[in-house]
Amino acid sequence: MVDVSEKEVTSRTATARGTVQMNPETLAMIVAGDHKKGDVLGIARLAGIMGAKQTSTLIPLCHPLGLSKVTVDLAPDEAMTRIEIEATAKVTGQTGVEMEALTAVSVAALTVYDMCKAVDKGMRIEDIRLVFKDGGRSGRFEAS
Repeated sequence: MVDVSEKEVTSRTATARGTVQMNPETLAMIVAGDHKKGDVLGIARLAGIMGAKQTSTLIPLCHPLGLSKVTVDLAPDEAMTRIEIEATAKVTGQTGVEMEALTAVSVAALTVYDMCKAVDKGMRIEDIRLVFKDGGRSGRFEAS
């Protein structure tokens, strides 16, 4: 792991986004709450939060962090037949939370896929990316 012991303790925030593209019928089932496995969006939200908290066990050499906040929002986009996912992670520490935000989005997307694969094997997890980061030596980043 990289030695961060000399780095300043600062407030750090990161936001990531991604999507799960699917058939219109699959999205309608999720929105209506008709899935036999339960509340797809609620379960995926919880999975994303849990994933963020486990980032250091999933990503080699990633520092374990005492996260102060993780939010995961999943929003159906009926016009584009997809679920849009956004996750934000916050910490006060010596290293950033970009990986935690990205992991939260990834795990939430994988959970949507896992819950719905029996009805739509052609779903696509797409465009997972960092859109915002603030704090630390490199300062602020906003994706264009």
